[in-house]
Amino acid sequence: MSQKKEDSKQLNIELPEEIAEGVYSNLAIISHSQSEFVVDFIRMMPNVPKAKVKSRVVLTPQHAKRLMRALADNIKKFEGQFGQIDEPEVPPFPMNFNTPKAQA
Repeated sequence: MSQKKEDSKQLNIELPEEIAEGVYSNLAIISHSQSEFVVDFIRMMPNVPKAKVKSRVVLTPQHAKRLMRALADNIKKFEGQFGQIDEPEVPPFPMNFNTPKAQA
């Protein structure tokens, strides 16, 4: 009977191939209202003055708080395994990639 209880608590999560690849982001902008948090994940490219939102995630305040705790826990575990994550000064906005300007 305990096996049946455990089976009923399992969550079957499907990860479609197009989502499994992931989306690279080097900037996130977070905004909120009374009922939701919106996280826009953005990819900025060197010497390109325009950036696009690549993914948007909308969360309830409760889920946002759970995500914050889960990220903090995972960062702690990561640093325990791989060492402290260096945090240089906050980069200026827009970010400067220190690369030469593209020429055609």
